[in-house]
Amino acid sequence: MATKKTESDSKLKIIPLGGLEQIGMNMTAFEYEDSIIVVDCGLSFPDDDMLGIDLVIPDITYLRENADKVKAFFITHGHEDHIGAIPYVLKEINAPIYATKLTMGIIEGKLEEHELLKVVKRKIVKYGQAVTKGPFKVEFIKTNHSIADAAAFAITTPVGIVVHTGDFKVDYTPVFGDAIDLARFAELGKKGVLALICDSTNALRQGFTPSERKVGKTFDHIFAEHTKTRIIIATFASNVDRVQQIINSADKYGRKVIVEGRSMVNIINKAAELEYLKIPENTLISIDEMKNYTDEQLVLITTGSQGESMAALSRMAASIHRKVTIKPNDTVVFSSSPIPGNEKAVSKVINELSMKGAEVIFEDTHVSGHACQEEIKLIYALVKPKYAIPAHGEYRHLLVHGQLAESMGIAPENIFLLSSGDVLELDQEEAKVAGKVPSGSILVDGLGVGDVGNIVLRDRQNLAENGIIIVVLTLEKYTNRLLAGPDIVTRGFVYVRESETLIEDAKEIVSLALEDCLSNPTADWGKIKTIVKESLSESLWKRMRRNPMILPIIMEVD
Repeated sequence: MATKKTESDSKLKIIPLGGLEQIGMNMTAFEYEDSIIVVDCGLSFPDDDMLGIDLVIPDITYLRENADKVKAFFITHGHEDHIGAIPYVLKEINAPIYATKLTMGIIEGKLEEHELLKVVKRKIVKYGQAVTKGPFKVEFIKTNHSIADAAAFAITTPVGIVVHTGDFKVDYTPVFGDAIDLARFAELGKKGVLALICDSTNALRQGFTPSERKVGKTFDHIFAEHTKTRIIIATFASNVDRVQQIINSADKYGRKVIVEGRSMVNIINKAAELEYLKIPENTLISIDEMKNYTDEQLVLITTGSQGESMAALSRMAASIHRKVTIKPNDTVVFSSSPIPGNEKAVSKVINELSMKGAEVIFEDTHVSGHACQEEIKLIYALVKPKYAIPAHGEYRHLLVHGQLAESMGIAPENIFLLSSGDVLELDQEEAKVAGKVPSGSILVDGLGVGDVGNIVLRDRQNLAENGIIIVVLTLEKYTNRLLAGPDIVTRGFVYVRESETLIEDAKEIVSLALEDCLSNPTADWGKIKTIVKESLSESLWKRMRRNPMILPIIMEVD
């Protein structure tokens, strides 16, 4: 006889849809019976081989298939890798968003851009408040990060409490607001925590992450030592505390501040409007007012600290910025560390700036927003979870984080190094990976979401590496007699004016290959195209060791 399923038989499912084995695209679903809540909804930026792609968002097939279960989105903080996919995902799954004040301000800017402001419900939550959605109660806990208003979540579920740290560091002297609420983490630890999902970005680094205020002191020294030059500082647009410290130093040394770069202007305007940024009167000037001041009276805060080709600093370095020209004696400060993979682009910009005579400073001008090993251990010591789920990092980060968790007394079988799409089922008795859901990357190119896949990317790669040859033929209808052509057009293959012999030879090869084929009036176009492709491809490979894309076009006339 079948026994009736009781509530205690149900398990909590934790399903990361992104943010594991990579830094970026953070998104985790929590499911209990017929309810799902989602923590974060981020994007990542394209790899070098994703030609023409603007951004990458998580595959939400599972959420789409269970859209009626999705109760809400809870957002930890306002960085792109945690909020960037919201406009794309909310178009398909419209559920309320809960976030702190500054985070919500930045999200609203995105929703407005995508004309979703009127259709998406939003609620600002204060630290210490809890939101109940179905069987979940989500409490917002104060943490520190490189953007103000970051939160961790204590998610109370029918099987126990799950603590999700979001991105965090322990900063006892933050530039804005209070220090991380370690007391609340300790209280939760005393109550008993089932699982801890914790930031792994700096798991490879020993010690503690320095306070953000340390950078303020470095800026003060730079301003004191460079009183006769213009200062240009590149940092992340979202690092509002960093911008505050630059403005403080500028005010102290009597300099005017210009903000350059679209994302920087948007976030600074929003932060100032919500009073997360205090700008002394008459400090900020527009880029057009720059000409009214001497170099030693100016400081520019700009985007481009990662060497992004279209960011303001990169354009200045390449002499294609419309308003700012780098001069000898300019002092350029990189106030960030290169994200893994961006080192080459950053070096290129530094070289270009140095060749123009600028002094480039990048030592001690940045501190991370993520916890190092001792802070991660501190959270484990306070929270004392039964299960550890390292998150937000490449596999090497997750692996070392797992070792840290073990050193803090977590049983090895209770440490889960998950991949995106894994379904972790857990309750007080046990936890296990019980299957997989669709996961991966959806590519965004312009207004197209998901219409560029591996095949299109492979074609783009081929076009970029080898170019294209278009062979145009005109055939008589019914008889397949060649009336015109073959004509050959190339792009990205050879410089035609200097390769006339090659083009003539190619025409000859196609003509010879067509002779046999066209003698049969019923020869189908598919076969004709295949013969053109194969004969030309073989000949070019033998002659040049190149493999361009060959596109035969057949026209038919009566």
